[in-house]
Order: sequence, then C-alpha cells, then structure tokens
Amino acid sequence: MSILKRFVKDTAVYGLATILPRIMSVVLVYLHTDKLETSGYAENTSFYIGAAFLNVLLTYGMETAFFRFFSKAEDKQRVYSTVLIALTTTTLIAFGLLWLLKTPITEALELPVQYFGYLLGVVILDALVVAPFAYLRAKGKALRFAGIKLINLAIYVILNVTLLWAIPYFELQFSWYSTSEYLIYIFFANLAASAVTFLLILPDFFKTELVFDKQLFGQLWRYGWPVLIAGLAFVVNENLDKLLLGNILDKDIMGAYSGCYKLAVFMTIFIQAFRLGAEPFFFNHASSKNAPVTYATILKYFTITGAFGLMIIVCFIDFFKDLLIGNSDYFIALEIVPYILLANLFLGIYHNLAVWYKLTDKTLYGMYFSLLGAALTIGLNWYFIPKIGFMASAYATVVAYGAMMGISYYFGQRHYRIPYNTLRIVLYLVLAMGGALLSFYLFRGNYAVSIVTLVLFAGITIAWEGRELKRILTKKSA
Repeated sequence: MSILKRFVKDTAVYGLATILPRIMSVVLVYLHTDKLETSGYAENTSFYIGAAFLNVLLTYGMETAFFRFFSKAEDKQRVYSTVLIALTTTTLIAFGLLWLLKTPITEALELPVQYFGYLLGVVILDALVVAPFAYLRAKGKALRFAGIKLINLAIYVILNVTLLWAIPYFELQFSWYSTSEYLIYIFFANLAASAVTFLLILPDFFKTELVFDKQLFGQLWRYGWPVLIAGLAFVVNENLDKLLLGNILDKDIMGAYSGCYKLAVFMTIFIQAFRLGAEPFFFNHASSKNAPVTYATILKYFTITGAFGLMIIVCFIDFFKDLLIGNSDYFIALEIVPYILLANLFLGIYHNLAVWYKLTDKTLYGMYFSLLGAALTIGLNWYFIPKIGFMASAYATVVAYGAMMGISYYFGQRHYRIPYNTLRIVLYLVLAMGGALLSFYLFRGNYAVSIVTLVLFAGITIAWEGRELKRILTKKSA
C-alpha cells in the first residue's frame, strides 16, 4: 500500500484505542453532568487539570524525545532502556516529594485534600506506563496498545456506571455507599483503571536489558526539556480559562463552561487519533524523498476532515447537547461551542505543522510558541472575563491557538520548507466556520438548511480534491 494509505491504517488502529474511550466518555459526560451540580463538575474539572499538569511534569518531554532518538538509533533497545529507567526513577522520586507537598498543591489547585490521594495515584501510575506505551507505538504493536487501552476503558466505564447509576437506580444498600460521594467514585474508577493498566503492561518492563546510558540521557534531556515547557504552557492554554472563570466569576459558571467545552470531544478524538499515528510516522518517514509533499497532503486532508466535523457538530448542536449533557443548567454556556471547535482545529493544525521543529531538533521553537499561547491565554482571560464573561475564554482560546498555528507556519517555512496548499486550507477553514456560524446564529434548529450547508461543503471538496483523492486511493506501493 502507499505511504499515505499506511498512515491512515496506523492512525485508524490507534484511533480505535482513542475513539472508543472518547465515545464512552460521551456517555459519562451525560452521567456526570446529570449526577453533579455545576459546582461539583467544577471540582471534577480541577482534579483533571491537576492531573494534566502533573503528567507533563512527570514525563518532561521524554516521550517525544524517545520517538526522535529511537527512529534513528542503531541500538534501539538502549534508547528504550534509558528512557524507561529515567522515567521510572524520577516518577518514584516525585511520588515522595508530591506527597510531602500535598497541602500547597491542593491549595493551588483549589482541590480538597481528600481528593489528593486519588490524584497522586492516577498520575504516578500513568507516568510509569508512558515509556512502555511509547515503545509499543514505535515498534508498530498497535493491537497490543489498543487492547490495553480498551481494558482500561472498560474498567473505568463499568465502575462509573455501577457506582453513579446502577446502585442508586436499583436502590442497592451498602454501608460504604453514599450519594453525596459521587466525585470520590469517579476518581476511584480512574485510579482502579490506571492500576490495572499498570499491571497489564508491567511485563514489558522486563523484556529488555536494563542499561542506562548517561550520555544518551543527556541528549534526550536536551531535546526534551523544551517539550516539557511547551507541555506546561499547553496545560495553561487548555485549562487556565476554567480556573479563572471559577475565581473571577463563580464555580457554577466554571462547571457550565467545562461541561459545554466537552461538546468539542469529537474534534479532540480526531486530533488525538491523528497524533498517535502521526508522531512515529513523521519521524520514520523523515528520510523519504517525498516526505515534505506527504506532510503537506496529510495537513490538507486533516483540515478538510476537521472542518467538516466542526460543521456537523454546530449544525446539529441541539441534538448533540441533549446527547452529551444531562442537565439543562449547563446550557447557558452553549455559545462557546463553535469557537472551541475552531480553536481545537487550529490546535490540530499546529500539531501537524510542528513536524518541522521536531525533525530539525529545534524543539526550543515549540516551547516559544506554546509560551506565546499561554501568555495570550492568561492576558486575554484576565482582562476580558470581568468585562464580557465566559465568552472571553472561548475567544481567547481561538486567538491563542490561532497565533501558535500562524507563527509555527511562518518559521517552519524558513527552516524546513513544506509545500502546503495554504490558500486552499484557509478557504476550507473560512467556508466551514462561516457555514457553522450562520447555522448557529441564524438557522439553528433548521436541519434542512444544515444538510444543504454540509452538502455544499462536501461538493466543493469533491470538486477541488476529487482527482487527487482518486489517485491516492488507487496508488500502490513500490
């Protein structure tokens, strides 16, 4: 098969491990918003913001560094062993330090102390499995990767449904059970799923000779530390708006905003599946003669797919809100959805563009771009939330990710030129967002107009890309 078809196949397998959990998370969003008041959902959001922040710190860019060095190393097992030992050692040290610092950490996250044990358990277990999971991806063992991820999902979903729905619905009586502890049960389900995942992948810790190469680790660190800073900035971009809404306005607004933010879950699914397949693919095919053309083609069809998904969600927004959110109190923040979807599409394009600084070992640029996004996120939210409310956070997210996308494209074309069809990509974005906003503000609920809008976009795409798509789909590998 052609390189592009192989990329789609790999992405589809990884996507299975991503899409099914996200689809089930749709069910769980409905369950969580049904069982939790908006203020309770705000605490749930704070928990996972803390987890995201700590996960970035504990992995400190080693996953991306691993892919870079593994793809070009003669002794690949030494790369894996070095990363495995480094992450395991630092994670165990971090466990002790974080436990000692639990009070200031929970105060900073505005998280009750009783939740911290669950938070720490989840992030430590998740950090320990980063290296083995990266190794599975690098070796192309997508089925084992997907299988373990799906077992994790099954445990998490079954425990959520049992503890939040089945026990109260069937009026089962247990001395330990209380309907006032729904948040604890959500966190417990996550911890249990992470623990089983760790046990399943534990044998992979012993399938390679454990050798720590200090010189190699220094190279990995120099490559990875800018990725760490970029990751922390990304957590700020993704989550600071929610925390500021809780501080500047109130927890109910924060919870409603966070709940409606989840309506972008389908765009998140698409981007995450793409990244799982794309990162090892980009590194493995960097030496290919036609690599830049391949990267350009991937970005164009990524944009088309994401733009079409954006339009579907916004055109049928009332269907999706009723499907995903179990409490109408959350609907006050529904207007953020078109803008959050666009922002996430910008983010996906940015991840695609990031190939240039990863392949040229200029990861410092990724750090600078992410810090720019974080600065915009902080400044715009801080200034505009008191003036226009939660919509300030949605607009700020679009500006931050749009700026990161634009500046990465600008510098990328100077350091690693890729022949992107920029005009065509911009036209797809404009057409999709224009159609989505018209549907949301002028024709909301008019599904006939929504269908016509989607058909027109699809027709334009086929007219512009049909010949190339046919050539890609019929091309055979040499």
